[in-house]
Amino acid sequence: MPDRTSYHPGTPNWVDLRTPDPEQARSFYGPLFGWTFDDRPGPDGGLYSLCRMNGGIVAAIGSAPPDSAPRWTTYLAVDDVDAAVTEVEAAGGRLLTPPYGVGAMGRAALVADPGGVAFGLWEAGEHVGATVVNEPGAFVWSELMTEGREAAPPFYERVAGLTTTTVDLGGAPFTGFVAGGTMVGGVIAPPREGVEQRWIVYFSAADVEDLARRAEGLGGTVVHGPIDSPVGPLAALRDPQGAPFSVWAVRLPAG
Repeated sequence: MPDRTSYHPGTPNWVDLRTPDPEQARSFYGPLFGWTFDDRPGPDGGLYSLCRMNGGIVAAIGSAPPDSAPRWTTYLAVDDVDAAVTEVEAAGGRLLTPPYGVGAMGRAALVADPGGVAFGLWEAGEHVGATVVNEPGAFVWSELMTEGREAAPPFYERVAGLTTTTVDLGGAPFTGFVAGGTMVGGVIAPPREGVEQRWIVYFSAADVEDLARRAEGLGGTVVHGPIDSPVGPLAALRDPQGAPFSVWAVRLPAG
């Protein structure tokens, strides 16, 4: 079952969108993925909407300053966010937002790796992260796209306990991040110069082509694809405010 009640340290366990116009974001992602929204005040005093689907929580949409670019952020599960932040700085990363509490839900921090890629750390309290995953419309995967493919794995191992493995995807080697014996993410190089380095957030799709068409009908943009890959069709999209995200009809090889 895709319902989650806990995450092994290092696993991408939560994603949220920070945007200057949360209302417009809800009007796009709600009909696109079938989300409903539980609005509540965020830790910074702005709006923070928990995105719900199939009886659980899949993501969140929060407010951001008017002049900021909308962005999806991937959070990695950690047992102790303060200890993880210490390792971030010791390993050459940067602290972007100091650790802060979110009531009984947990504690978080925003940091950047040595290549400048931002991500979050989440120490679970009552909120473990996404409780519904891998279903169409839910978070399914995060992938680090960085020019520092060689430097990144030691950093993430020190900070979050992630190790790596190399798998063959139709003749092309792929580097995966491993937590608790399970591949939970990946690390890839940008396809060309000038592409923004970031953690790419993927949502599961039953039909990538249909979802891409509906995204365009809601004011979004198809950046790349849909294409068929060795692990299933996928596409890169942007929402109406320009926040990039990807969708994937997962087709993992047998065994």
